[in-house]
Amino acid sequence: MLLQSTISQSPLQHPHVSISSTHSYSLSFLPGFRSSTFLRTLRSHENPIVRCSISQVNSYRAVDYENRPTMKWSGLYKRISLMENPDMGAASVLNQCEKEGKRFNKWELCRVVKELRNFRRFKLALEVYEWMNNRAERFRMSTSDTAIQLDLISKVHGILNAEDYFLKLPDALKDKRTYGALLNAYVQTKSREKAESLIEKMKVRGYAMHPLPFNVMMTLYMNLKEYDKVDFVASEMREKNIPLDIYTYNIWLSSCGARGSLEKMEEVLEQMKLENTVNPNWTTFSTMATMYIKLGQFEKAEDCLKKVESRITGRDRIPYHYVISLYGSIGKKEEVYRVWNIYKSIFPHIPNLAYHSVISSLVRIGDIKGAENLYEEWLSVKSTYDPRIVNLLMGWYVRNGFPEKAEALFDQMVEVGGKANSITWEILAEVHTRERRISEALSCLKEAISVVGSKNWKPKPVNVSSILKICEQDDDMASKDVLVGLMRQMGCLEDEVYMSYIPLINGVATGEEMPMEKSRGDDEVDTDEDGDGAKKLLNQLQGNF
Repeated sequence: MLLQSTISQSPLQHPHVSISSTHSYSLSFLPGFRSSTFLRTLRSHENPIVRCSISQVNSYRAVDYENRPTMKWSGLYKRISLMENPDMGAASVLNQCEKEGKRFNKWELCRVVKELRNFRRFKLALEVYEWMNNRAERFRMSTSDTAIQLDLISKVHGILNAEDYFLKLPDALKDKRTYGALLNAYVQTKSREKAESLIEKMKVRGYAMHPLPFNVMMTLYMNLKEYDKVDFVASEMREKNIPLDIYTYNIWLSSCGARGSLEKMEEVLEQMKLENTVNPNWTTFSTMATMYIKLGQFEKAEDCLKKVESRITGRDRIPYHYVISLYGSIGKKEEVYRVWNIYKSIFPHIPNLAYHSVISSLVRIGDIKGAENLYEEWLSVKSTYDPRIVNLLMGWYVRNGFPEKAEALFDQMVEVGGKANSITWEILAEVHTRERRISEALSCLKEAISVVGSKNWKPKPVNVSSILKICEQDDDMASKDVLVGLMRQMGCLEDEVYMSYIPLINGVATGEEMPMEKSRGDDEVDTDEDGDGAKKLLNQLQGNF
């Protein structure tokens, strides 16, 4: 059965996080944490339930606080996520709400953090929990909070700070959750040796008796393209009678597809179907659809997408984004519109990511008129200006001979207060390069480097090669030196893989293009539909920490 326009509400789940944003991460535990009562709770329950009633924690002024009107988490989330100046921090919003007489409980704040994490607003999530930690008499944290806290520290301040935080934890808080969070942080940073060492310690302590840590290691080997290791981990789980769960199988399927082994992928799916406790979910078939598309098996991919649709439950938006994008990848315009219309009938509010998915699909299919219409629709309903959506049309205009349209779209974005990202500036640089205006192109690349969040951005090798080639043809060594300086600033020169796609022969760039999976396009966004699925699978695993 395909997607229906009525979908039942799934129960909300909330994360537990406690965090301090200071880089030293010295631990300040809550009053009463070291008391015998609390420690007995930790010893007697593997996963204790921590209640956050103010009167249970501290009776001082509890009645006055609890008499305040409760603020719904969704309203608070909007105020935090949409504040005009994010540099002021989440605490400024929380403090203002309290001045207005609002009150929050732990569940509501954790629900806000969950939503912030869903949209990768990790710094704001961290600040919410710093605010909670500064009110320890009202909010008591669990070991699960500590694990997610470690995960956020790794994302915001790096793996070294996460390690430092973990080392300073008391033994009572070092359980399978915190070990698992650290393992996940190592995998995110591809720290293979540290991850392998840590999981051995987890095995010794009895923290690796369930699938999760093995799944995380499988994802590490996926990211490192060591697919035989993925098979080895699956075999080790069977030998140790550790059940393979849905995540295990989804990662294994992705690994088989990534190495181009359709027969092995389909064999693993059949093994999954034999498991009484495992049912293929939407991720299973979206993973297989992605692999079929990469291998040119479009009919099989479409069959998998129908199975994805029949397995979407609850009010989870993400499966729709994948389905829309994957239908676009196989050129099924009617299916893109069909699923998009169902999506809009279910969700009253359409986020930027959804518009990005559908416009990206239409651009790839070649329905530029439809993409332009949806772009205009997005402009009328958007809550924030997302340059990634603008980039989709700008990139198409440039590469199809309409540079003036690309520049006009950029000007429109600036006029309404939108801010370009690094890729926006690179597209403009491409406009100037095609017109042999190298000075202007270099100015755009300088702007791209200066954009907040551009730390990991690098221009496409083909664009760099084009500029180098023109510099050589015009004997413009000054511009060439400027470009080399910019590449050094971006860390390109030290990236051997990147530089292998900008080879210089007698000082002339060949202009060979980097494969798509290594050089993301104008529609760069974190759905990973063009990748091997490892990021999607790892992100789903994080919900278990």
